[in-house]
Amino acid sequence: MHCPGLFREERMEVLHGLIAAYPLATLITAGRGGLMANLIPFSLHEGGDYGILRAHLARGNKQLEELCEGTEILVVFQGPESYVTPSWYPSKTEHGKVVPTWNFVMVQVRGDARVIKDSGWILAQLEQLTNNREREREYPWKVSDAPEYFIEAQLKGLVGIEISIRSIEGKWKISQNRLSVDHQGVIDGLRAEGGCPAMVALMEQR
Repeated sequence: MHCPGLFREERMEVLHGLIAAYPLATLITAGRGGLMANLIPFSLHEGGDYGILRAHLARGNKQLEELCEGTEILVVFQGPESYVTPSWYPSKTEHGKVVPTWNFVMVQVRGDARVIKDSGWILAQLEQLTNNREREREYPWKVSDAPEYFIEAQLKGLVGIEISIRSIEGKWKISQNRLSVDHQGVIDGLRAEGGCPAMVALMEQR
């Protein structure tokens, strides 16, 4: 990943926080079948130096063949993003040397995958993933709310994967390379035009 030092994020709690908040990630493999990519929801767990990712895939997913062969894995998590117009930079009126850009935050994870076919493990991962997303709701839905025979049938079509994180990188490109007046101009512009509130919150934290 191209990541100038100014944009590099290395705080583990921040990197893990983005994974927890934006669990739908792109799982990328490069095996004998060529490049493959799928959007997969992950749950994050403690373990190792950088944590462990768990997920489930459909048994018919061809990417499972690559995972079973031990191919290299890249998982990309993307958080808030926003287009940035030069019109929001106060410095534009001074010299005009500004161009459009895009603010975004992302985490890239590399690791080794283990394919798991145990239905109890897969059920636990489904419950963890569901509980993570439902807990803020007034009436949270639980996997056990569905009929047991229905869940058992669903489990037969799934396979679990566990990825021990070997390396983790974060890129936080949120106008920190701009003058403070331009940085604030982007915040004001996003607010005025109904831009991404999550991006505004991130920028205000810097």
